[in-house]
Amino acid sequence: MGDLRPAVPSRDARCGLGTYRRRVSGDDDRQPRTEDGGESTVTVLVAGAANLSIAVAKAVGAAVSGSAAMLSEAAHSVADTVTEVLLFVAIRRGRRPPDARHPLGYGRESYLWALLAALATFVAGAVVSMLEGVNKILHGEQGNGLLVSYVVLAVAFVMEGGSFLRALQQVRRGARRWRMRMPSFLRHTSDTAVKAVALEDAAALVGLVIAAVGLGLSAATGSPLWDGLASVVIGLMLVVVAVSLVRSNSSLLVGRAALPVLEETLRHDLSGVPGVVSIPLFVTTITGPGRLLVAAKVEFSGECTAGDIERIADDAERRFVARFPGVEHVFLDPTAHPSRRRAVDPHR
Repeated sequence: MGDLRPAVPSRDARCGLGTYRRRVSGDDDRQPRTEDGGESTVTVLVAGAANLSIAVAKAVGAAVSGSAAMLSEAAHSVADTVTEVLLFVAIRRGRRPPDARHPLGYGRESYLWALLAALATFVAGAVVSMLEGVNKILHGEQGNGLLVSYVVLAVAFVMEGGSFLRALQQVRRGARRWRMRMPSFLRHTSDTAVKAVALEDAAALVGLVIAAVGLGLSAATGSPLWDGLASVVIGLMLVVVAVSLVRSNSSLLVGRAALPVLEETLRHDLSGVPGVVSIPLFVTTITGPGRLLVAAKVEFSGECTAGDIERIADDAERRFVARFPGVEHVFLDPTAHPSRRRAVDPHR
């Protein structure tokens, strides 16, 4: 007939862990996935190959035409090629596994190399372009070989466009995954490699148009002024791109928090765990592209033992990883509410 003794609720039932585990197990399919480092590698390699080919073509065009804008575009493509090499190094170095000296891994090293790539864009691209433009305005002569220049610009536009479309597809997928607009995703993403490729390719396409306009106006007016001005404008545009990338990478290198929407979601998940009374402190920090550390001070219910708290913490970590697979470290510090701490020890 079965056991007729009255049922005594287990401590797990009082803390609600059984129900929580069932709720967690059904959430995995609805959660976004972390940023794909392999996809970023392909994007960087495609951009690097395109930029190297374009740099050679632009250099030939600049030598034939004597155009400052063409020379600036050649410098731009050389800078972009160097940038892609540094971004490839950034991705490879950032993927190294944790060791005894670096228990959180090497993810943030990728931002150091990406920062150097941004500086390369500034030095090798922006400075050279502006100096050449100023020199052309002050001392330049009208060039020739207009047809050759336009052929080179057209070929470069097609190749840059292919690289840009590749980067744009990755940005669009990331933005859709996080339900964000693409400009917002580019501003907040922790994968600065794809951000660098997208911004640099977009700047390259705009730069090609500016160079074509400068060449055309110089040919129409017979004055090198427009060619020089086009070179200066290209340089200024590269300054804007470089500054944007420097700011992003320096912020991530120092240790930036997760997106506010993700941080709030993770905090809400933790606060909904049975046995959690309050969360006096909740902190997230990005440890690399698509990697996240979560730390919190948590006030648990007085009915929960140390074993219950350990199980709650494990379930909370599984919940976080289901929400964002890039969560690599979770540290929960059991604590009393500040008001209760003062009541116990008025001198604290």
